[in-house]
Amino acid sequence: MKKKQIKDLIISFIMALIIYGIIMFLMSAGIVDYYWSGILIMACINVILATSLNLASGYLGQLTLGHAGFMSVGAYTSALCSLYLHFPFLLSLLIGAIAACLIGVVIGIPTLRLKGDYLCIITLAFNEIIRVIMLNLSITNGAKGLMGFQAMNIDFSVYFLSAVITIYVIYCIVKSRHGRAIISICEDETASELSGIPTSYYKILAFAISAFFAGIAGGLYAQYMGMLVPSTFDYNKSVEILVMVVLGGLGNLKGSIIAAIIMTILPEYLRAFADYRMLLYAIVLIAAMIIKEKNLVPRIKAKFFKNKTVEVDD
Repeated sequence: MKKKQIKDLIISFIMALIIYGIIMFLMSAGIVDYYWSGILIMACINVILATSLNLASGYLGQLTLGHAGFMSVGAYTSALCSLYLHFPFLLSLLIGAIAACLIGVVIGIPTLRLKGDYLCIITLAFNEIIRVIMLNLSITNGAKGLMGFQAMNIDFSVYFLSAVITIYVIYCIVKSRHGRAIISICEDETASELSGIPTSYYKILAFAISAFFAGIAGGLYAQYMGMLVPSTFDYNKSVEILVMVVLGGLGNLKGSIIAAIIMTILPEYLRAFADYRMLLYAIVLIAAMIIKEKNLVPRIKAKFFKNKTVEVDD
């Protein structure tokens, strides 16, 4: 690992400790109450979802709408292990993540041969298939929801640490030679394949890792909520996660973190517009994709800095 990367990691680690210390102080002082503690926990879960999806959609360049499906697999598997097998929290969480990863591989092998709109549609279809299965299985209690499995003594520290570990792992993957191979596939898949990079292998690898951390997020969500309903993991949830990634910037890890936090906290201040939330998400997603397609951001930056240079010269 290069010195610059090590320096960035140390700075990020120190910042994470400072943020954690501030939040814990505010909680202990009673400034952050139980309600806002829950919002912060959901922010950590959304950070895990956004950063993991960014690996597949941002760095690999495969836009998918099935992340909520992997989240649901992790959530239900973790909950069932806790409820019926009485496994401890960490073991249930790991089993849920592994189950989501395996489903990711099973789905990834046939679907990642597709690209663009076709990949979005097929992953969305798999998302709905998983939701319908959860809706009709007796062991998941169907539409009534699964409950009674909430882990005790799981506080904010666990969720914050899980988010930090996820960010660290994704960052290390992106900066490794495997990450460079994944990014090269995004840039030009044909050239990557001609250069000897096994594109199918790296596509499935990125998809599986992304699904694994979605399963982690699902398990954390299940243990926090103490109740699961299949309708929570519909296509709206997948779109919401994708909007976080697109809004933060495809292939931008810091942007995904910031966007996930903002899109968790901001709706609490905009409850009057709750009925129009998905409409706003759709508008933001369309606008972001048009800006990316037209490559407008570099043009705006170039024009802005050019104008500033002219003003200085004058």
